[in-house]
Amino acid sequence: MSLPTRMSGVLLTRHGGPEALAWRDDIPVPAPGPGQVLVRVLAAGVNNTDINTRIGWYSPDVTGATDDVDQDVEAGGWAGALTFPRIQGGDLCGRIVALGDGVEGFAMNQRVTCPINLPRPTPATPQAYIALGSELDGAFAQYCLVEAADLYDVSVSPLSDIEIAAIPCAFGTAENLLTRAAVCDGQSVLVTGASGGVGLAAVQLAALRGARVTGITSPAKADAVRTAGAEHLLERDATPPENAFDVVIDVVAGPAWPALIRALKAGGHYAVSGAIAGPVVTADLRDIYLRDITLHGCTYQPPGVFERLVRLINAGGIRPLISKTYPLEQIALAQADFMSKRHPGKLVLIPATAD
Repeated sequence: MSLPTRMSGVLLTRHGGPEALAWRDDIPVPAPGPGQVLVRVLAAGVNNTDINTRIGWYSPDVTGATDDVDQDVEAGGWAGALTFPRIQGGDLCGRIVALGDGVEGFAMNQRVTCPINLPRPTPATPQAYIALGSELDGAFAQYCLVEAADLYDVSVSPLSDIEIAAIPCAFGTAENLLTRAAVCDGQSVLVTGASGGVGLAAVQLAALRGARVTGITSPAKADAVRTAGAEHLLERDATPPENAFDVVIDVVAGPAWPALIRALKAGGHYAVSGAIAGPVVTADLRDIYLRDITLHGCTYQPPGVFERLVRLINAGGIRPLISKTYPLEQIALAQADFMSKRHPGKLVLIPATAD
């Protein structure tokens, strides 16, 4: 099959609102170099990560919630300044259409996926990583260029392309949080933002580990959280009980943060990988050190985290909730719907079929 020289996709031209996204039909199709694979994108999930990068929320100058950013920033990516234009999209499900020299273990037309956080450890920085759709062009286009070493075969999975595209960021983040906090059978786990992509994944994966899960959510989304495996629910404005949980899994932070720390039992673990309600928090340090609370900041994902997910994907052991799909060119609408928080679970973009 001969490949086209141009593709359609979405370019992030700068930090800003939806107007910073440019739909283009003349983006050059990248050619795979040694060790690389060209993937035709079948579906790409919508994530907070992509929106945070677009608006520049990762800048240290930004101190408010995700939906409160109204300032211009220059260095607003995960690792500081981004190179523009950039194709975003950290959630990928696709099929291989071209192999670079030296690639082994993959074949044409294989269905594949990869993590959003790609480990790049060095002796000096063993937890170094780059992010698909941030430091590398991602899945918001018809084709995506990926290092073969970052890809995983999901050809045998009973999950649909759309379901697989909803997994890398949400489930990868959730599995990493649970791994770092060492969640195990019989523990009590509190999950914030439990109806979102990461939250629902954390509920489902924690329940698979045998934990007793309490999810914080709105009444309108309670059924989705229960279906994912939560035994108990708390409303968003409720104060969680003190000294009640072995682990808190948090992607919300904001003003409720001190209560989350107090909700932990002595010796408990708090794991965070998001702060949509605000990244700047206050706490009484005595609530932490006098009760031997361990705090885990979780972004770098060791390869074993995603390998475990792939085994579950291929066995059909996990299944994300998909609330809605959109053509890729409707990305602005999809991201607006995502930020409205009306839909539980995941929203997914579908690129036009490539020639």
